[in-house]
Amino acid sequence: MNLVWKLLKQHISKPQFAGFFLANLVGMLIIMLGIQIYNDATKVFDGKEGFMKEDYLIISKKVSTLGNTIFKQSTSFRDDELAQLEEQEFVEKVGVFTPSNYKVRAGLNLMGFSQMSTDMFFESVPDEFVDTDKKWGFKEGDHFIPIILPRDYLDLYNFGFAQSKNLPTISEGLATSVTLDITIRGNGKEDHYDGRIVGFTNRLNTLLVPQAFMEWANKTYAPGKKVEKSRTILKVGNPADQNLVKYLQNHNYQTDNSKLKASKTAYILRLCLVVVTAVGVVICLLAFYILMLSIYLLIQKNSNKLEDLMLLGYSPAEVARPYQTLSIVLNAAVLLLAIIAVLFIRNAYTGKLEAFFPNYEGTGLTTTLLVGVGLFVLVAVFNHILVAHKMKSIWNRKD
Repeated sequence: MNLVWKLLKQHISKPQFAGFFLANLVGMLIIMLGIQIYNDATKVFDGKEGFMKEDYLIISKKVSTLGNTIFKQSTSFRDDELAQLEEQEFVEKVGVFTPSNYKVRAGLNLMGFSQMSTDMFFESVPDEFVDTDKKWGFKEGDHFIPIILPRDYLDLYNFGFAQSKNLPTISEGLATSVTLDITIRGNGKEDHYDGRIVGFTNRLNTLLVPQAFMEWANKTYAPGKKVEKSRTILKVGNPADQNLVKYLQNHNYQTDNSKLKASKTAYILRLCLVVVTAVGVVICLLAFYILMLSIYLLIQKNSNKLEDLMLLGYSPAEVARPYQTLSIVLNAAVLLLAIIAVLFIRNAYTGKLEAFFPNYEGTGLTTTLLVGVGLFVLVAVFNHILVAHKMKSIWNRKD
């Protein structure tokens, strides 16, 4: 083994390996930093939103004074309109909001204060459109109803109603720990349920409950009553697609422009990530090619001596090991420096994000580290196989 190392040291080209090291470091840094910036920036666009994915749009019909108020035209979606939506190339999936056709009243008893109650309403969307790891679901016979609340409602209470009535403000953490007394009336029945807020949303201005509960409750408390499809939720592949905007305009549909802009921004961010990552991958591939070319040149220069070592009793694996170790050490050094650089750059920009967005909560480095380690392992394994193959060819040549 010492003889192989001596041969290796004699013919190492420092400029070649320095070129590989710098190129691979740049490529690795671009890939890891691009992924980390994307993950952190997504939190800025979504805020604390973690329930409705960024590529979902809420669509409704525009309300006009003449058509809807005077002539009582319906703002609900017909089945043929929903079918036409599903046929559009820019739409991946269509979901329908299901409203409650029964009366709902919710009461709250908080920290010893007298119970406050108000009339409410519920809506639901198919569960596949809800992105939460909280307890979400309902089975007939359950007396617990999970609820997702618009964050604006909590802000309205804290900064409007509570201050004017000298009532205590409620944090999101406290709100999710409080049990609501839900009373549902309809079809000559009155039942009581325990409700709890399992999360908050910035994307939906409604009180969201599981689809299974809504379907069961409408059948139980409002049997035979038609369910109006007043709003739909769309999963779109590209929110920036001009065909989507034109379709909404041509059919007199509307969506929240701020949400549409946020979706477009998130899409453009993903697109930029793909481009930047592709550039990083190309640089890494070129760097890997430089490394393999350098190692192949070293092996070629020493091929006769390596063949002599094999004749002396060294196995191809023993002869290949120093070259493989050299590759692993270089790539490990690249990975370590890339991680340090990502941490340094991330600390620089997260400070500015926190200054602009006080509630900003960045993501961890888990995904970035996994990608970096994955690339390191992939390159190490590939290099190990190629060097071993080259040594076997030298072994076969001596035969």
